[in-house]
Amino acid sequence: MIAIDNVLVSDLVVEEQFVCDLLKCKGGCCEDGDAGAPLEKEEMARLKEVFEQVKPYLTAEGIREIERKGLYGYDREFGWVTPTIGAKMCAYGFRDARGIIKCGIEQAYYDGKTEWKKPISCHLYPIRIKRTKTHEMVNYEPRETLCQPACALGQRSKVPAYRFLKEALIRKFGETFYAALEKAAGMLKKDNSKTASAR
Repeated sequence: MIAIDNVLVSDLVVEEQFVCDLLKCKGGCCEDGDAGAPLEKEEMARLKEVFEQVKPYLTAEGIREIERKGLYGYDREFGWVTPTIGAKMCAYGFRDARGIIKCGIEQAYYDGKTEWKKPISCHLYPIRIKRTKTHEMVNYEPRETLCQPACALGQRSKVPAYRFLKEALIRKFGETFYAALEKAAGMLKKDNSKTASAR
């Protein structure tokens, strides 16, 4: 476990390798789950701000679900989350010509319509954050089957999960945190190399 201020980072975040392989997984994390995307409190206000700009990117089914359920809803296990279509795909998602699920919020961002990229829980995946009274726990939790192609691509590319998620981690915790994480990752790698050499 790596401790940076009040954030506890699982060693797996720096030890495991991961690069999303959208051509193979088709963005399945946007529909494979028990609820929509978890939202932080301030993100609910952001959804209200950007919805009209995002709406043109959404499917008719997605818009109907949002109009029926609201921009977000409360789940007992996950807290505030985005609505889903038929308890599957996030209502803010759509499929492109290749069948890959894309985020309407993110597409609006790329097209310069908004300044908010997407919920941080989506941006950080396969990292999940759990909060205690005193700490934030940063865990590496890829889906066992769905994320196999991403794990394989990460291994071929030799890209640790924390480096793949650099932008998201900086967005969440800041540049200073990421620099400390990178330093800790280097030290952990050296320690592991020494342990392996001693065997």
